[in-house]
Amino acid sequence: MTQPHPTDARTPEQPVEPARPTPRSAPASRRAVFGGVLGVGVGVPLVAACGSGSDSSSSGSGDSSGGSTTSAGPITTTSKVPVGGGVILAGEKVVVTQPTEGEFKAFTAVCPHQQCLVTSIKDEEIDCSCHGSKFSITDGSVIDGPADQPLSEMTVSVEGEDISVS
Repeated sequence: MTQPHPTDARTPEQPVEPARPTPRSAPASRRAVFGGVLGVGVGVPLVAACGSGSDSSSSGSGDSSGGSTTSAGPITTTSKVPVGGGVILAGEKVVVTQPTEGEFKAFTAVCPHQQCLVTSIKDEEIDCSCHGSKFSITDGSVIDGPADQPLSEMTVSVEGEDISVS
């Protein structure tokens, strides 16, 4: 019989336990990595679609001039707002319309359904392409849902050619 080594602390009666592997996290599978990348690739354009930041109008010309949504200064001019249509000022998040000659209205450009910016004005309707809601250029009321609340109306001031809102 062999003698135990002096550094061996076991007594001859103790069983020897096999070494346990140290826990390691499993490497990410290609499927998991691809799914995560695909999710980001799909999610970013969807988020961007809800607030495109582009200006649109029924005449095809937007107004991206600076300014604010308060009465501190003009945000557009009367010549840029077509009769029976309007302009979307995405930077200011404001829609300015002219339902009839010389009558100007302003509404928030944020759709109350899921806070996307409205995207176009055609056929006397303000359209939100996120989910298909349509609003009146006259009073911001809902023409077609899924939105169930109107666009919030703002106060319009016209001085000469300059339009300001508050």
